[in-house]
Amino acid sequence: MKRVQIKDLKLNQVNRLAGFVENLRNKKTMCFIVLRDVSGVIQVTIEKEKHPEFNELLDKLTIDSVIEVEGMVLESEYVKLNHMEMYPDKLKVESIALPSPIVAPKGEETNIDLRLDYRWIDLRTKKNTLMFKVQSHFINSCRAFLNERDFIEIHTPKLIGAESESGAGVFKVDYFDRNAYLAQSPQFYKQMAMAAGFERIYESGPVFRAEKFASRKHATEFTGFDLEFSYIDSYEDVMKLEEEMLTYALAKTKEKYGEEIKEVYGIDIVVPTLPFPRIDLHDLYQKLEEKYGYKVSEDEKGDLTTEGERLCKEFSLEEYGHEFLFVTGYSKENRAFYHMRDEKGVPCGYDLIWKGCEITTGAQREHRYEILKAQAEEKGLDEDVKFYLDFFKYGCPPHGGFGIGVDRITMLIFNEGIKESMFIFRGPDRLNP
Repeated sequence: MKRVQIKDLKLNQVNRLAGFVENLRNKKTMCFIVLRDVSGVIQVTIEKEKHPEFNELLDKLTIDSVIEVEGMVLESEYVKLNHMEMYPDKLKVESIALPSPIVAPKGEETNIDLRLDYRWIDLRTKKNTLMFKVQSHFINSCRAFLNERDFIEIHTPKLIGAESESGAGVFKVDYFDRNAYLAQSPQFYKQMAMAAGFERIYESGPVFRAEKFASRKHATEFTGFDLEFSYIDSYEDVMKLEEEMLTYALAKTKEKYGEEIKEVYGIDIVVPTLPFPRIDLHDLYQKLEEKYGYKVSEDEKGDLTTEGERLCKEFSLEEYGHEFLFVTGYSKENRAFYHMRDEKGVPCGYDLIWKGCEITTGAQREHRYEILKAQAEEKGLDEDVKFYLDFFKYGCPPHGGFGIGVDRITMLIFNEGIKESMFIFRGPDRLNP
């Protein structure tokens, strides 16, 4: 008989199930096991007199042991857990678990670093399983949105021969007889796809940042979801696509998991209205000063400070009744050289802030070779990015795009820290497991 997941079992029939022992009450005449797989839980009830051959196995069982059972599943008004139980005729013990090293005293929470040391055990909870189901569904919804619009999924190299973008914050690795670097983003290759005439592309993959930090939202390796598309009129086209994609993905997430997220985390998924509010950085600082007395020095006004970013949560809700906020009008000193600039020299780009946290930098890119080369020279990067500049010598359409941090999206959906929101966290002091 083929094994089925608990969510797919059939009442009043014999089923074969397998999973972890979540709870165990081994009495003199009866044994009650709560069996858990990725889809749910069920009570397994064993009458010892009927199955004395099970006794030796049951005496060895521990919490988190892995077992396989086969038997009739019946409804029961006496069983609180889904009002059903299995009466197995077959029992197989696949693996006996040692006592968990991350169980905290009752009422206390285990230290996050200890939990990360044993991340595979920490992930076994209902909360964590739900988190990664939601993450998967959210990204698949983004994919579906883009696939419907004829985007092509590509996979760009993560080993590169030159220090990308700014030359700072990259990991250097030995590559045979020379140095190579881990890519900070797929940016250059996304734009190469535009020069290749692909027109619409996206990618989900690892991103590496060799930066030390002390923040709930940073990691040295994370998953990015990036896209780029051609023949845009302005960066407004980029913002419009992003707001539509995020609204679509959040609606799909709420539709499938909204009730479960509410039950397990006590959080309501808010599907945003369109369009998202937009504000110029200069006007934002003026508003933050008027509303909250927050002032920044003149030399800080070209970029959004960490505190300014945090205040955007309260400001956006009060001013617009919206969790999302597009911020535009950053200074050229604080934007990448490849951002197109308007007639006043202001970069044609934006940051998207959600719940007081930046989740996206997006822009229209500079596609004209001579201007792009001059902007690279201005930042002293022309030699470092020579291979990238070559992409624009032979014709390239106007284009733009953005990148989203998948782990930050997860973090903000569930109001958790970045360490809890990544399958396995990587930071300056963590390379294991």
